[in-house]
Amino acid sequence: MSERIRVLLSEEEVDRRIQEIGEQISRDYEGKQVHLVCVLKGGSFFLCELAKRITVPVSLDFMSVSSYGSETKSSGVVKIVKDLDEPLKDKEVIVVEDIVDSGRTLSYLLEMLRDRGPKSLRLCTLLDKPERRVTDVHVDYTGFRIPDEFVVGYGLDYDQRYRNLPYIGVVEFD
Repeated sequence: MSERIRVLLSEEEVDRRIQEIGEQISRDYEGKQVHLVCVLKGGSFFLCELAKRITVPVSLDFMSVSSYGSETKSSGVVKIVKDLDEPLKDKEVIVVEDIVDSGRTLSYLLEMLRDRGPKSLRLCTLLDKPERRVTDVHVDYTGFRIPDEFVVGYGLDYDQRYRNLPYIGVVEFD
């Protein structure tokens, strides 16, 4: 079986929307420093582009998590593969994610991070699939709401391929 990629969101659309989110975060955190926490691997492309567009002081940290369960469904039980390097206590924290779908893993992760005492904790995602949501997760900054299709590009992968596409595409199988 072969696959092809159909463009869902062009590079220009993604770039423009990231600029708008960066401007909004800069307004919301005027006079403060924001600490961005990237969920690896997919969130790294979005984080880098977003951080360049935020005008208030920014610090960065990274975590890697995995969810137990079948390959197509997250159980919401999170294993921390790589934890944060710095404490979150009293920081203005924004978790940066590539995509929010079921919400199970992210709900668990946000609760765990809240317990670490940040001054504030918000969520920023490039893509949101609200129709797949099974756990309520409040997203503070959303790039795009997308239909329930399998997407790649801009950090999102299919079998570790296509992360480097500069746009968001839908995988279509022949």
